[in-house]
Amino acid sequence: MLIAHLSDPHLRPRGALYKGVADSNAMFAAAVSQLNSMFPRPDLVILSGDLVDEGTQAEYVVARDFLAKIAQPLLLIPGNHDDRENLRQSFGDHAYLPKVGPLHFVADQHGPVRVIGLDVTVPGQHHGDMDDDVVGWLENALAREPERPTMIMMHQPPFESGIPYIDAYLCRRGNRLAAILARFPTVERVVCGHIHRFMQLRFGGTMLCTAPSTTTAIALRLWPKAEAASFIEPPAFLLHRWAPNTGLVTHFVPIGSFPGPFPFA
Repeated sequence: MLIAHLSDPHLRPRGALYKGVADSNAMFAAAVSQLNSMFPRPDLVILSGDLVDEGTQAEYVVARDFLAKIAQPLLLIPGNHDDRENLRQSFGDHAYLPKVGPLHFVADQHGPVRVIGLDVTVPGQHHGDMDDDVVGWLENALAREPERPTMIMMHQPPFESGIPYIDAYLCRRGNRLAAILARFPTVERVVCGHIHRFMQLRFGGTMLCTAPSTTTAIALRLWPKAEAASFIEPPAFLLHRWAPNTGLVTHFVPIGSFPGPFPFA
């Protein structure tokens, strides 16, 4: 099973630039084009939040146009830049999204790997939180098929990356998630967005990774008083490949055209 993982496109109304600098719409269009040209094509596409930048209806109109070009089934969750209710209304035809409350879901019909979308956003805030309702919902969802290979998708990562200006907006009380994961060893991966960089670590007895953004990259500044900054680095997405003999293997896929292919490996 192949799962393509896009994140943080920060789509804008037509003609507007992300932060006045980056053409996030054109960059996401390039990501979708590359995704559709892959062989073999992924079985599923997931998008781990910040679909748009300001949560406006005008932005979601643009988002629908772009996402309609993705050939595969698509699963998405909100990020801190999304408006939960505007997203719900704009994607009301996505039957996996609940009609009320947080946008948690379980998608178990796309292949051997079950994907759980976990909405840890706090409306009006930039941090996430593993509050009591999130914890209870996730425990129940995992308990339904405790032996099923599972991926959990959330937006804010539940760990400190060492980048101070993004760690201020992590998912709080991440230790509660770690405790749940320790009880469900068939969770093969927790995947997040938000950081606009690829990172990976062991967490709760499994592996956790963050996806790069299809637009700007948050600067890798690892000193305590670092000032917030971003770069327009080569964008990328992740490709997760599951097979019975290996479990889940995660690949980093740069977006763009590069010299090659050359007849050697």
